[in-house]
Amino acid sequence: MPEPLLLLAMALVLDAALGDMKWLFRHIPHPVVLVGRLIGALDRKLNRRGVAARLVRGAIVVVVVVAISAGCGWAVHRFAQSVPHGWLAELALGAVLLAQRGLYVHVRDVAQALAQGGIGAGRVAVGHIVGRDVSALDEPGVSRAAIETLAENFADGVVAPVFWYAVFGLPGMCAYKAINTMDSMIGYKSPQYRNFGMTAARLDDVANWIPARLAGALIVLAAAFAPTAHPTRALRVFWRDSGKHDSPNAGWPEAAMAGALNLALGGPRHYEGGVTKTQWIGDGDPRAGADDIRRALVVFTIACLLNGLVVACLALLSF
Repeated sequence: MPEPLLLLAMALVLDAALGDMKWLFRHIPHPVVLVGRLIGALDRKLNRRGVAARLVRGAIVVVVVVAISAGCGWAVHRFAQSVPHGWLAELALGAVLLAQRGLYVHVRDVAQALAQGGIGAGRVAVGHIVGRDVSALDEPGVSRAAIETLAENFADGVVAPVFWYAVFGLPGMCAYKAINTMDSMIGYKSPQYRNFGMTAARLDDVANWIPARLAGALIVLAAAFAPTAHPTRALRVFWRDSGKHDSPNAGWPEAAMAGALNLALGGPRHYEGGVTKTQWIGDGDPRAGADDIRRALVVFTIACLLNGLVVACLALLSF
């Protein structure tokens, strides 16, 4: 069986080559979909009235889901160690839990939709990757939403799974994906989830604390190699504006991307419950467009390459 970090580097290459593998997951459920079904079932069963009861039940859901996910990761790892060529199963699962190519494709589709189909097509495309109300977005709003999603998901879809695999192996990666999925499903501040999802949301904040900052640093470094990016401005905005986001983590990669592209990201956002008046991140032009999405994709691609290079170097040092 290859060394864990070498296996991780191979998983990054496999994900970059194959992406979401929709052809496969039309026939079998994706691991994250299975985790989502478990969370949904526990939500329907346990999310009942009572502040204290919801807090306790929500914490129980977190323990159960993380334990099952980490346990499945451990089982696959043990299989990989015990069976000839079983490491291919760990390689495949590791690649499936990464989101480099899938994220690139989804954000690229927004740029193409805007360029070819106008604002209506852009709203539809960006609606597939953001949770906000896209009906009121103009072209700059659609473009900013795509770029913000690209930066934030570079942290929790690429860097964080890699980080937790490097620290705790496949069980750590599986546990992180479960935590992140719980946050996306129940980690809201609505009356239904404010207490029930509190543990999931706080644990997601903890799990992303280091990866988000690493992701921002990688975007700053990537800006030095991107032809139309600004590394010094990326570093300045990364350090100055990261705290302007409502999330303790999302502001780091978003600020780095805003500085790299000389844009202003964030600002007022439309959700089903109304408008959230968040601060602007960066002091550039808020009038982003499809070309700015493409520039962001260049920075993202280079950041992914740098992330893989770090893993490869660590793998070589581990021999």
